[in-house]
Amino acid sequence: MHSLNVNLNDRAYPIHIGAGLLQRVDLILGHLKSPRVAVISNNTVAPLYLATLAEALRAAGVKLTEIILPDGEQYKDWETLNRIFDALLAERCDRSTTIIALGGGVIGDLAGFAAASYQRGVPFIQVPTTLLAQVDSSVGGKTGINHPRGKNMIGAFWQPRLVLADTGTLKTLSGRELSAGLAEVIKYGLIRDLPFLEWLEANMDSLLARDAAALAHAVERSCANKAEVVAADELETAAEGGRALLNLGHTFGHAIETGLGYGVWLHGEAVGAGMLMAAELSRRLGWLVAAEVSRVRELLGRAGLPVQGAALGAQRYLDLMGHDKKVVAGRLRLVLLKRLGEAVTWDSAATADIAAAIEACCHE
Repeated sequence: MHSLNVNLNDRAYPIHIGAGLLQRVDLILGHLKSPRVAVISNNTVAPLYLATLAEALRAAGVKLTEIILPDGEQYKDWETLNRIFDALLAERCDRSTTIIALGGGVIGDLAGFAAASYQRGVPFIQVPTTLLAQVDSSVGGKTGINHPRGKNMIGAFWQPRLVLADTGTLKTLSGRELSAGLAEVIKYGLIRDLPFLEWLEANMDSLLARDAAALAHAVERSCANKAEVVAADELETAAEGGRALLNLGHTFGHAIETGLGYGVWLHGEAVGAGMLMAAELSRRLGWLVAAEVSRVRELLGRAGLPVQGAALGAQRYLDLMGHDKKVVAGRLRLVLLKRLGEAVTWDSAATADIAAAIEACCHE
């Protein structure tokens, strides 16, 4: 097991990474406010892993409520969130109840938002079971739901008390889900960790083969990068750079997800295509050269990710991107690449250049 810490003063919390951690309830018990938990999962993950976690918790004297939701990005909405509240109220869960999210990014976001809202806030623990959730969405306290007009537009910052990443759960991921998680892994190399990007280029085959050591290293290095960024700019308020840099590819990618309908493309797939658009726009601004854009495209392709965007049309992309949370005073603030391994936030790109970059990546 490897452990990291997200340094947020009195709200600091550990990230534990390793195989077999679902049974390590000793790592959980010290973070409970009372011996009462509600585990939120979905109908894909629960049959695989809920019994292991639940039995270990009950053996330790913890009273457990199980809340099983449907699986899919399309269920990250008000209706599903209210199902959580209905179950918590029906089971008379009080303010000392800890909510545990067992699943991927959708479950983590829903459970976290429920924890932030229920009785004005209850404790929350992340037990991510997908690569994307382990390397990104489980860390940092961003929670929320989607709106038909935009992804993640309704939510709250609510930090977990613990992140318990059992890398053994990655064995049951589909190949598509594994690739989607790799998009967020590649992101860290592109925005701030060139040596990690080079390591990914050298070890992509091992990651796709689910080599345990390679996956554990990728999770740990990704979490270490995110923990540093979150500790420095928890609420994404830095005028330049800061936590916003973690959104490389996301503004383009969210447009794909919203435009096609939530769940048609996986989040990581959309982010992968979005990162390629960001790299192409960076080239048009004179920061990258064509060979570097090709290098990004090659790595994304090797990871099994789309190497061209959804054909929505540039204007549709621009319309959807106008609803993005990163629009400030009417100006779209994009995350771009000054060079590989160094990202910047930029609000001065010409609309024509953004549109041209989108079109270049949608029509190979």
